[in-house]
Amino acid sequence: MMKMSPLDLATMLLLVAGGLNWGLVGLFNMDLVAVLFGAGSVLAKAVYVLIGLSAAYGVVKMTGKKG
Repeated sequence: MMKMSPLDLATMLLLVAGGLNWGLVGLFNMDLVAVLFGAGSVLAKAVYVLIGLSAAYGVVKMTGKKG
């Protein structure tokens, strides 16, 4: 199994959470982040920003040079 840095693990978990949230939105019109933290709340916005940053980090990581 490949070792992951703490940053890689955190971004992977955020991307999974974001993907599951979008799945719930698509299937049931339910935004779990908004339900848990309040629609439009500062905390919900922070979660969305962290998920977006994780996606950007993932793109850079996937397209970046090895070594």
